[in-house]
Amino acid sequence: MAVKTVARQQYQRIVDKAAIHAMPPVPSEGWLQTVRKALGMSGSQLAKRLHVTRARVAQAEHAELEGGVTLKSMQTFAEAMGCRFVYAIVPPKRIENLIDEQARKKAEALVGTASKHMALESQTLPDKKNAEEVDRLTREIARDIASDFWSD
Repeated sequence: MAVKTVARQQYQRIVDKAAIHAMPPVPSEGWLQTVRKALGMSGSQLAKRLHVTRARVAQAEHAELEGGVTLKSMQTFAEAMGCRFVYAIVPPKRIENLIDEQARKKAEALVGTASKHMALESQTLPDKKNAEEVDRLTREIARDIASDFWSD
């Protein structure tokens, strides 16, 4: 097995492990404001801890809701409230499933193109043979991920 393949499998295990832990939905007021209120901390008190104005706290809380807050700000605010900031990109299913879905798309496109050419020469294969070829190609493409794998 190639080093590249082993490394990819190790990355997959890391991501799959993170995906197992369900991420809670973002509260309607955002995490900054929700945690601050849960601690019983006023915006002014948080501002003092951060050495910023109360308006800056309100701005950050609003930016979080709008998707414009930086990761650095989230970490700084979390630490000022005695918390830690957790950030993750978590797939909706196992990485292997995402790879298999993309490989199947590629395989279906290849088999579809080949089938069109064969049809022009009156040499079409039965649907069962096409399905078997899609399955075979899917496994091959998923195993040997090419540089254009994620190009559609």
